[in-house]
Amino acid sequence: MKGIELLEPTPLTAEQILAVHDPAYVNAVRTGEPRSLAESQGFCWDPKVWSMVTSSNGGAVAAALTALEHGVAGSLSSGLHHAKAHRGEGFCTFNGLVIAAREALAAGAKSVLILDLDAHCGGGTAALIASEPRISQVDVSVSEFDRYIPTRRVRLETVDRAEDYLPTISRLLDDTIEESAFDLCIYNAGMDPFESSEIGALNGITREILATRERLVFDRCAGTKTPIAFVLAGGYIGADFDQAALVDLHRLTLEESARAR
Repeated sequence: MKGIELLEPTPLTAEQILAVHDPAYVNAVRTGEPRSLAESQGFCWDPKVWSMVTSSNGGAVAAALTALEHGVAGSLSSGLHHAKAHRGEGFCTFNGLVIAAREALAAGAKSVLILDLDAHCGGGTAALIASEPRISQVDVSVSEFDRYIPTRRVRLETVDRAEDYLPTISRLLDDTIEESAFDLCIYNAGMDPFESSEIGALNGITREILATRERLVFDRCAGTKTPIAFVLAGGYIGADFDQAALVDLHRLTLEESARAR
């Protein structure tokens, strides 16, 4: 795709993951023992899980650090926002959103916004940033899964009508993103709100609505000069939604990121 350069990220070290996750859980994912903890995110464990999750989360960190320098970057990794400190959940092993936000702070950012537009609530993220005032979250969901109690710094709204989806996102962005308000936006670009997704779908959320959402997010960050790093998320294939259709939706994020550069 024109305007996009693919680079292999550096895998995270155990020390970077331990800054966010409990040692017993990190060790379980690395060794497979205890198996119940190693598989708490819902995946069968095998010896390659460790290299997979350190590489995918390394992509999130690389995207965040690159966006700080160049304005826009992204990672093709996914599966992040449900992971808790002591266990995985909802196909999420380690919370790369929070790891990336903390690495951005260590690199000099003063404040980071995590914008979560996956179909499901980002309860893992909310729990992990509760004691870190420099990280905020805006979360617009169409499902109650992993719901949490919002605060002034962690905004959550669930939508049950497609016609309310874009206005809700726009309003929360208006309330949150102002010029120089954040040094970085980390965007969890979930495609599972799509009406044909096997999990998380909301009837009436079409490809056109998601395309408008992507343009809205990248335009808002560009207009306020807020660097943005995205990760891909959500979207579950099924009888009426195949892999090619899912890839087509994820391309919307890539196209808008390239246009915004």
